[in-house]
Amino acid sequence: MSDFDLDLRAMEEHIEASEDAVDGSIVLDVLDGSTPGEERVETVADGNVLVLNVEGDVNELAADFAREISELGGNLVHFRGFLIVTPPDVEVDNSRLGE
Repeated sequence: MSDFDLDLRAMEEHIEASEDAVDGSIVLDVLDGSTPGEERVETVADGNVLVLNVEGDVNELAADFAREISELGGNLVHFRGFLIVTPPDVEVDNSRLGE
């Protein structure tokens, strides 16, 4: 068996938090018009991802926060009855869905 040298101090320095680190959570909720749009914007602005089960017309229900999320640089993706809303530093990769 070969010996190896593991420098834990160097690894700790290398693993320090980067600017690209995401410090939010995934928040599951229902999009039914009962939660104010300001609360949705605040949740995303705090670095959280929203996964909302859409109960109704997504365009109508998201109208009070979608524009502000987009202006912040966030993303909104409607996928199979869910609206995924991400902060600016989290991208949604839909490349596996095809055309």
